[in-house]
Amino acid sequence: MSRLKLPAFPLPRAVAALPTLPVSAAFVTLFNLAAWRALKDMDWANVRDKRFCVHVRDLGVKSYFSVGRAGLRPQFGDHADVTFTASAKDFTRLALRLEDPDTLFFNRRLLIEGNTDLGLTVKNMLDGIELDTLLAALPAPLAFVMRSLRERMADEPDQMALSGR
Repeated sequence: MSRLKLPAFPLPRAVAALPTLPVSAAFVTLFNLAAWRALKDMDWANVRDKRFCVHVRDLGVKSYFSVGRAGLRPQFGDHADVTFTASAKDFTRLALRLEDPDTLFFNRRLLIEGNTDLGLTVKNMLDGIELDTLLAALPAPLAFVMRSLRERMADEPDQMALSGR
């Protein structure tokens, strides 16, 4: 069994050293191109124009954004109404529906800080989307990559879960 590992080269350190706006702009652009088409018809009214932060703990990367009518928008500065923090692997496992967000939250592998009501609203909205629905709306090459990655990661035992943490 192969394991998903972060690259051995210094890319994570280089990205972590960047100002947050370019990182946020890159994240938002990729998200909007890949996933917004599948998510745009959801009721975003309660979260529109709120400021969010996704903090990938092990990479030292933070992305700040808000939700607008045409998708996510990058935000300048480091203020967020709610911050989601987890490892790159845990965020990936969440996106691929290999982990339940509540399990990660109660095991302190997913932190929701700030306006937790807002965070739970977003978590519940995203958790309500079926993976097949999301994959059907993605560009075909990205859907193929996600399916392949999901199959590969599904075969890996989650070491944190096995250790009881």
